[in-house]
Amino acid sequence: MDLKQLEYFVRVAELGSFTRAGIELEVAQPALSRQVRMLEVELRQTLLVRNGRGAVPTEAGKLLLDHGRGILHQVERAREDMGRLRGGLSGRVAVGLPSSVARVLTVPLSRAFREALPEARLSISEGLSGGLQRSLIGGRLDIVVLYNAQPTREMDVTPLLEEDLLLVRARPPGLHEDPPPGPVQLAEVAGLPLVIPTRPNAIRMHVEAQMADIGCRPSVALEIDGVSAILELVLDGAGCAILSRNALLNSPRPSAYTAQQIGQPPLRIRLSLATSLQRPATPVQKAALDLIRKTAPSVVAHV
Repeated sequence: MDLKQLEYFVRVAELGSFTRAGIELEVAQPALSRQVRMLEVELRQTLLVRNGRGAVPTEAGKLLLDHGRGILHQVERAREDMGRLRGGLSGRVAVGLPSSVARVLTVPLSRAFREALPEARLSISEGLSGGLQRSLIGGRLDIVVLYNAQPTREMDVTPLLEEDLLLVRARPPGLHEDPPPGPVQLAEVAGLPLVIPTRPNAIRMHVEAQMADIGCRPSVALEIDGVSAILELVLDGAGCAILSRNALLNSPRPSAYTAQQIGQPPLRIRLSLATSLQRPATPVQKAALDLIRKTAPSVVAHV
């Protein structure tokens, strides 16, 4: 089998679309379709079925997808081993970060990566935890940082650090001086109008679970995805927000808000590193994991 044809097939099957795969691979869709068709002819199997929403692997396609991931992984390992003979690790690592973490971790992680792994390539994507997790399982990302992640049959999870969750309100006019207000109880927070992300956002699910433990539920004023939009709505008087300390400190105008610790001990949420159990980590991916573990605690606001 031709490795390029196998790579094209795997990417189409993982992305579920010839169009999306063509964009990612930078290959014209007709050429991509032709290469996949040549693979089907060689194997005498239909590997993909096109439908209105994209392309879905057949039973034969699912079997080849499992083999193909392993084959391409071994090829990448071989390239990395050859790279080590030249004096360093090589290869590509795709990392996914929540938006609030990406704002502070991207630059120092990229700098550390360039210094430690000059022959390797780093790709960083940001997004919501649910989308990052799907991209990890689908093979588009190698390492992701997730809030409150749980291990699954497809994903291994290791704790990274914990972040405080704070009650964020618009700062009253004329109030310029700290000290910050003392802690507010979670039961009191449940009675406040909240501007909060939609389910299944990890922070929302965590807050709801903690409130349920004390017999409360949040009073939702608005459901909005995106830290910037939430903060703008809080500033406009739509309600309060529950955000990580990191999200607030890295907003354009952190001084426009007050932030209170929630509960005693404080309400916190766990950040974890997640990797796929479907694909063994390459040496360069293991090195990237170590760099994230060393870099994140020094730049992400945490306990």
